[in-house]
Amino acid sequence: MSTLIELRRTAAPTRHVSGLLRRYWTTLLAHQQRQRLRGDLSGLSDRELLDMGISRGEIDYVAANTSVDPRGVRSDDR
Repeated sequence: MSTLIELRRTAAPTRHVSGLLRRYWTTLLAHQQRQRLRGDLSGLSDRELLDMGISRGEIDYVAANTSVDPRGVRSDDR
């Protein structure tokens, strides 16, 4: 019976640590993906960005908010 209690005591912290590591890893991968996207978009010409509906000033926003279509957020003062 004491073995079962010991296993329960060690299982909870292990699950907590593994969950923490999984969240850290997921966050790291997402950050790397944003950095790669930012670099790719920065390498395009202004004309290529305009063809996609993005201005150079919107690159950081687009890279940070990939689920939002920047054309819907854009102001019409052009």
